[in-house]
Amino acid sequence: MSDMKINAEVRSAQGTGASRRLRRVGKVPGVVYGGQSEAEMIELDHKETLQQLKKEVFHSSILDMSLGGKSEKVLLRDYQMHPWRMEILHVDFQRVSAKEKITMRVPLHFTNEENAPSVKLGGGVVNRIESEVEVSCLPGVLPEYIEVDCGALEVGQSIHLSQLNLPDGVESAHLARGGEDLGVVAIQKARGPVADDPSGDSEGGEEAASEESEDKGESSEA
Repeated sequence: MSDMKINAEVRSAQGTGASRRLRRVGKVPGVVYGGQSEAEMIELDHKETLQQLKKEVFHSSILDMSLGGKSEKVLLRDYQMHPWRMEILHVDFQRVSAKEKITMRVPLHFTNEENAPSVKLGGGVVNRIESEVEVSCLPGVLPEYIEVDCGALEVGQSIHLSQLNLPDGVESAHLARGGEDLGVVAIQKARGPVADDPSGDSEGGEEAASEESEDKGESSEA
């Protein structure tokens, strides 16, 4: 689990107008909720938050939030971006307890894709079906990512949720809810070049083009 930090300040002013004023001075309005405390309106530095959002680990880790002179463990739960500007409009964080399980989407890191014999020698193509999976665990064992080794896959084979190598104490939230054992990656046979049509359609196309040319010639003579 990565030690990611984010700095925030308590926000007193609320409402659309107050949020606009914050953004004009380089701040991001947000909220932190959950746990034993009431929800708090917060503000964050826009530049710092934008840089953090660019990191994959920031989206799937327990974060140390410095707020009001104390540190809280939180998760990034949601954020809104401006439709076309690189501007964060709002950020939501959730407090976490070390003793309570959390549900979180964690990225998948695929390894040995190009080195798999089925790809390197067998002409197979890797099909990534999922890029992340939802897991359930205590905050202390939340993985930054889950590695998926494709090295032993043959053409036509796939890896499913139940086959993922999850750390101790971590389970698939989807399977725990009784969901289907979905595939996350598969090796498919590469498509070959399209062969010439033996039906002679190309010849028929040439004849049609010739007839169209003759028709145009007759029209112009008329």
